[in-house]
Amino acid sequence: MVDPSLNPLTDADPAEAESTRRPRRRLARADLLALGAYVLLGVFVCLNYWGDVTGRVSSHLPTDHSWFEWLFAHGAYSVRHLENPLFTAQQNAPDGVNMMANTSLLGVTLPLAPLTMLLGPQVMYALYLGAALAATAGTGYWMLSRHLVRSRTAAFVGGAFLGFAPGIIHHANGQPNFVSNFLLPLIVVRVLRLGEPGRWRRNGLVLGALVTYQIFINEEMLLLTALACLVVVLAYAVQRPAATRAAAGTFLAGLGVAGGLALVLAAYPIWFQFNGPQSYRGLQGGVFHNWGEDLVAFATFARDTWAGDPAVEKTIGLTEQNTWFGWPLVLLSVVALVLLVRRSLPARIAAVLIVVFTVASIGPRVRFNGVETGVRGPWSYVPDDLPLVEMMMPTRLTLVVAAAVGVLLALTWDAAHRQGRPVADQPRVPAQRVGEAAPATSDEPSLPAPVAAGRRWLRPVGYAAVALAVLPLFPRPLPAQQIDPPPHFISAGGWRPYVPEGRTLVPVPIPSNVHGLPTLRWSALTGQEFPVPGGYFIGPNELGEGVFGAPNRPTSTLIYSTMDADAVPVLTDENRRQAVEDLRFWRASVVVLGAHPREAVLRELVTGLIGPPQRVDDVWVWDVRALVS
Repeated sequence: MVDPSLNPLTDADPAEAESTRRPRRRLARADLLALGAYVLLGVFVCLNYWGDVTGRVSSHLPTDHSWFEWLFAHGAYSVRHLENPLFTAQQNAPDGVNMMANTSLLGVTLPLAPLTMLLGPQVMYALYLGAALAATAGTGYWMLSRHLVRSRTAAFVGGAFLGFAPGIIHHANGQPNFVSNFLLPLIVVRVLRLGEPGRWRRNGLVLGALVTYQIFINEEMLLLTALACLVVVLAYAVQRPAATRAAAGTFLAGLGVAGGLALVLAAYPIWFQFNGPQSYRGLQGGVFHNWGEDLVAFATFARDTWAGDPAVEKTIGLTEQNTWFGWPLVLLSVVALVLLVRRSLPARIAAVLIVVFTVASIGPRVRFNGVETGVRGPWSYVPDDLPLVEMMMPTRLTLVVAAAVGVLLALTWDAAHRQGRPVADQPRVPAQRVGEAAPATSDEPSLPAPVAAGRRWLRPVGYAAVALAVLPLFPRPLPAQQIDPPPHFISAGGWRPYVPEGRTLVPVPIPSNVHGLPTLRWSALTGQEFPVPGGYFIGPNELGEGVFGAPNRPTSTLIYSTMDADAVPVLTDENRRQAVEDLRFWRASVVVLGAHPREAVLRELVTGLIGPPQRVDDVWVWDVRALVS
């Protein structure tokens, strides 16, 4: 359902087309400058990593950072060994991990596997993170400049917000899957073009291919985009019923082609996700449903922006920072909507998106300034086990709000750009399409031409308003912290004689969602050449519900409690028997303890369980092959 107001130049007459062709070289140069600026900003955001790319991880989400390094190594391992990338046995041995049922980023890690083999997962992580931010801004810029606004500067501002909004930068702290949104603007454009006469097959095939690829990047963001597109189409249909009826058949035909292609291409991976080994049904207790957005968060400056204050997190930082627009942007958005909705169809649709997804993001209880009020939110009426949404966090619905605000910023700048132009330079009236209820110029986000020509002062005022709203949100470099490198015994391959085919290396502490961050990196930084028990993932419990990490064995529980207490408990024969049984379950051939803040008590604990170790290189080694045979 394509409307000329969504692509203002579509139906211009030859004279106007020539006027748009005139500065083509200049526009191409503007495109390159915009993309270059996005790349530089992506490098700037990751600056702290590049200071020591092999020795730093995110200060905010260090375990997530390590998990995604592990994912890049998984992609390279799958390609190198020609193994099924939908499953891995190199973590959570011997049960393995269903990669389709986890955030696996296969659409990125597999194509980039050669670079990962060449550069290593640490460098690849930092390189990709900045590139994903820039690429998302770039495709957002393309969507806006080709289909929504005439001003390249307006498209640049909107694209920058789509790629570097406070919520996106928040997720860049260890969750690159939520900054990998470069396909989403392309998907939205293709959905809006499904109604083009005579092109439903091509548009449907392209949309189906894009949707399939997005499944292997981030299914949650694809679901949010699908919901947003549904709201856009419904809002358009209400406002343009005649055009909707005229394009409905073509639109539905194209949608059917897209859905059919996506179903064919993604049928097996989706089946594997929900029915393959180590799959699960929902998360235990629906833990994500309580993560609603605090109302005060909308007007608060995010932590990782120039105007942000980390101390605010202690008050309202219970959940993710997916909005945190700051009060100037909230104020500008309200004023812009008041001024634009009367004349701009895209602005009206943006307003609908903002309202619908803001309300939906509140969660089961309304939160205000860190306090959970007694007012029920919309998610209090949503069952915890509802398919598709059972793992969604209400607060993440505001990522759609952020995208709508990015579009609104572009529309606002573009409207300001039109003010004060001579009447002769104002856009001509495009030809009306069949089924259109009104000429497209009734939806141009600007004042009527004679009025606009007499109000030149509106242009600098509009520019200044947008600049003052977005400049405080300029991102800071992501905070990073040092992390110890893996022991030389691990990195130099000293472990190889101890780990025959089909056996595992048991690091101490055993990797988990809470403990064992450095030992999980041992696997990633050695190319996953040895399997490890435990890990950082979501897998099934005994009831088939999703839980974080592997179910604790008695020995892993004993290791974690010893670390927490910094003291070795009194050990019994039952503890020793259970340790041997757990090592057999893990198919262990060697237990390895490297440098660790709790190294002394951990060495004493493991010695008490399975006997004295050997000092090999820079680690303590317990060769347990004879013990577990």
